[in-house]
Amino acid sequence: MEKWEYLYLGQVQRVFRERFCHPSTAAGKLFGLEQQYRHLLELLKRTTLHGESNSALIIGPRGSGKTTTNDKVALKEITRQLQLENVVGDKVFGSFAENLAFLLEALRRGDRSSSCPVLFVLDEFDLFVHHKNQTLLYNLFDISQSAQTPVTVIGLTCRQDVLELLEKRVKSRFSHRQIYLLNSFDFKQYIKIFKEQLSLPAEFPDESFAQKWNDNVQALSENKTVQDVLQNLFHYTKDLRSLHFLLMLAVSAVTGHHPLLTAADLQEASRHHRTDSRANIVHGLSVLEICLIIAMKHLNDVYDGEPFNFQMVYNEFQKFIQRKAHSMYNFEKPVVMKAFEHLLQLELVRPLERPCVRTQREFLLVQLLLDSTQIMDALQVYPNCPTDVKQWAASSLSWL
Repeated sequence: MEKWEYLYLGQVQRVFRERFCHPSTAAGKLFGLEQQYRHLLELLKRTTLHGESNSALIIGPRGSGKTTTNDKVALKEITRQLQLENVVGDKVFGSFAENLAFLLEALRRGDRSSSCPVLFVLDEFDLFVHHKNQTLLYNLFDISQSAQTPVTVIGLTCRQDVLELLEKRVKSRFSHRQIYLLNSFDFKQYIKIFKEQLSLPAEFPDESFAQKWNDNVQALSENKTVQDVLQNLFHYTKDLRSLHFLLMLAVSAVTGHHPLLTAADLQEASRHHRTDSRANIVHGLSVLEICLIIAMKHLNDVYDGEPFNFQMVYNEFQKFIQRKAHSMYNFEKPVVMKAFEHLLQLELVRPLERPCVRTQREFLLVQLLLDSTQIMDALQVYPNCPTDVKQWAASSLSWL
């Protein structure tokens, strides 16, 4: 590495620390959310340009981009452009709730011809739903319908059933506008995001250095080993925060003697990324619980990461038992259900929907929070793991 290139390594690290650790300030951070962002912007324009009060919910799982689409930096820019006053809610009902009554009363007395439009953003909207009598939400939505001042209320939540939690009087004052955020990009687009996030920007101080770095990133994106690392992460989660964490670990390996990333750096970063508390929990599970995790692993392989339910896991487990000449793994279904529920409590399995009286426990959709590599690594060090269980886990296809 030439001496002048040493000067830029610190700047490289700063670029990526800012991008991966503070994504709200990173350029080009919206991936697959452009349409939803435009929808939100159009909603706010109608408030400021036409004096139209609005309310909307932005709904999506954690990591889908709710905060990114509505982060305070972006909202400040939007509200600056549209001349909106921005009132951003908080998870704690302290000073925000205490001061809100005064603000709402001021809005009620406001003069539409002279008052500045106001934007309320309620993060973790479902927490406000659980507030006593939902008075705060009722007043907010009531103001958005009746105040002289144009008001827009935006709620952010992971709960897809949040409307069912609203009281009737609150629901009647809500516009029922809902913007859903889903990470719908495929793996080809995921590779493109990888390249964009790992490339140096055009404004980097030295064009020659940036070109060398970006050419190396392009080569990495075409490398089979790197694609395997990304494929494992992609099947585990499409949450871009996980990708950022992986890339931050990899970039940390860059030094003066090792100036460009390699496939081995990403492999090592992936190993550290996978070594988490969930994988360590596997070591303390019972053989039955290990079998259920292996059954889920096979379901992930067969159905390409689609969610599944207990009944599907139980059926997969039964296929394994039927292959054996003995019944040492044969358990009554209620016992297997109990083991499955323990995995839910340990957060190795995540429900994708809220349980309700209409949905039987056996058919509640869930997702495994361990990838195949984590499972296989854990089995290698699992004490006294039966050989046939290891063989079942290592089989490339589900037992038919």
